Amino acid sequence: MTLCDLHAGYGGATVLHGVSGHLAPGEIVSLLGRNGAGRSTLLRAIMGLLPLSAGQVVWHDGRTAHALHGQPAFRIARCGIGYVPESRDVFPRLSVRHNLLLGEPVGRRARPPERWPLEHLLSRFPVLAQRLDTPAGVLSGGEQQMLALARALRGDPDVLLVDEPTEGLAPRLVDEVGALLRELPRQGVTVLLVEQKLTLALEVAHRCWVMGRGRIVFEGTPEALRRDAAVQAEWLAV
Repeated sequence: MTLCDLHAGYGGATVLHGVSGHLAPGEIVSLLGRNGAGRSTLLRAIMGLLPLSAGQVVWHDGRTAHALHGQPAFRIARCGIGYVPESRDVFPRLSVRHNLLLGEPVGRRARPPERWPLEHLLSRFPVLAQRLDTPAGVLSGGEQQMLALARALRGDPDVLLVDEPTEGLAPRLVDEVGALLRELPRQGVTVLLVEQKLTLALEVAHRCWVMGRGRIVFEGTPEALRRDAAVQAEWLAV
């Protein structure tokens, strides 16, 4: 996926000021920065939930180049882009089972063999298997996060945009999310991860982008970021 000079915002306020970058197939890029840096806005803009005022988003699935900018979110999803928002956005009155069914690809053929069969996801998140007939709205925050991740994977994405997947989770669930994230590249999934827990973000990432004031101010390996005390102090330290 290629991002080229993205500009976007809310109302008259511009949040993204020329964001560019490339995501290679099967890599995890951790998108880091302080609150308000524009990380969630970038994910929403890629997903078509926020219109771009300028710039291009292009995804090449190995056969076809897809221009994602200007497309509605459902068409972007059908190109193979999955999204797990920070708000989780499960359907509260529907059961866990039906939330997962809604994640299955529509208008896009899943690859044989299926990369994320329901049985595999339920084995990864046994709490969901135990609560398949429970309304999603009564799940705990951590359980809803597991459901949002599993639902996105049921769509068989090539690219997964994940916003703060461990926020508010118990340490055990954080470990489970970390293990799942590490599995995704082995299944050929590219991940753009917004994660506030710096330790986890650096452990799972192949590369890091640091955002500040709506721009990418650092791009490099986790090792390079660990060594760059100036970038950490200016753009990450609270």
